[in-house]
Amino acid sequence: MIIKQYIEPNEGFSQAVVVRTGTYKTIYISGQIRDGENLEAQTIACFKNIEKQLTNCNATFKDVVKMNTFIVNFNPEIDLPIFRKIRSQYLGDCNFPASTLVGATVLGNKNWLIEIEAIAVVA
Repeated sequence: MIIKQYIEPNEGFSQAVVVRTGTYKTIYISGQIRDGENLEAQTIACFKNIEKQLTNCNATFKDVVKMNTFIVNFNPEIDLPIFRKIRSQYLGDCNFPASTLVGATVLGNKNWLIEIEAIAVVA
């Protein structure tokens, strides 16, 4: 049997959906964003938002198995070191989740520079 729990539902989406099957739960966290003055500030805010959603679901970054990141006007030489520095503060320096990073033209709001979504599995 599959049981779904919707976390912080909003108009048209939920911040996270927890799917329970047997003794496992999979947590699907919507793309997290936040306004800020630059990519670094917004990236820190995104990871804090993900951490909040994980905490809401009794999980941690150690449970994350997949992350998708979208960065507006991505420049690998400039943006990748910023992203990696902040990511390591939350995920450490090894045993990273499977990850995708996509350069995007625009996100859902013209002021957003980054959006990160995550999937976590808890036994």
